[in-house]
Amino acid sequence: MNIALMSHDGKKELMVQFCIAYCGILAGHSLCATSTTGKLIAEATGLPITLYLSAAQGGSQHVGARIAYNEIDLVLFFCDPSGHEDFTPVNEIARLCDQYSVPFASNVATAEVLIQGLRRGDLDWRNIVNPKN
Repeated sequence: MNIALMSHDGKKELMVQFCIAYCGILAGHSLCATSTTGKLIAEATGLPITLYLSAAQGGSQHVGARIAYNEIDLVLFFCDPSGHEDFTPVNEIARLCDQYSVPFASNVATAEVLIQGLRRGDLDWRNIVNPKN
């Protein structure tokens, strides 16, 4: 599965800790991330991650395009509702995930449920409903 990892500045450390905790599961999948988030995760875990531009430079749009082209199977975008972050990218990614039936988590609690489901094979339906060419 192709997994996109994104986070607001105030949640980057939580995303890194999450990826450390679930490194064994994530290692079996293709990961991509916006620049800063991806670099932090790669440094902490050693996982190979395809890096896009930072969210401010268009990385969110790149992830969005990959969702629209059925190239992303799961999105983890840790949001910081207490910060002063722009929620426009979050809303756009969430809308695209709804439109293309891509599982989406905006917080660590939902991300854990999705990662455990990924481990169990609960998301294998993505390979049936949306086969990759």
